Amino acid sequence: MALSASQLNVGDTTTKVLVDDLSRTQIVQYAGASGDYNPVHTDEKFVTEIAGYPTVFAHGMLTMGMTGTLLTDWVGDGRLTKYGVRFVNQVWPGDTLTATAEVTEIREEDGQHLADLTITTVNQDDTPVLTGTATARLDP
Repeated sequence: MALSASQLNVGDTTTKVLVDDLSRTQIVQYAGASGDYNPVHTDEKFVTEIAGYPTVFAHGMLTMGMTGTLLTDWVGDGRLTKYGVRFVNQVWPGDTLTATAEVTEIREEDGQHLADLTITTVNQDDTPVLTGTATARLDP
């Protein structure tokens, strides 16, 4: 059920655990689903011996997609009119990710009711791995 403009206030937040103990299997499954087989996400030998990382790491778009579920669970499917993020730290196997969205503005534009949101996804150490913004269309 979509939210109406009268149901949200500036400062309202929602939080969701996106994944608890991200597995290598989930990372490889995302590679298959997305077609992104960059070896930094799937090849332990390459990533440690050539690329110089301690292990494989998750695709940024996997984190963005999981974070998007927080938004659509809150404002409803088909309601996002804008969604942009910045990947600020890597996501490693074993990470637990928690996302939070906050309403920063409720406004009307061209006859539509809109909510502007800020988004942060953190790992189990409370280190941000993704930051961003979104705008959602609301019912009047």
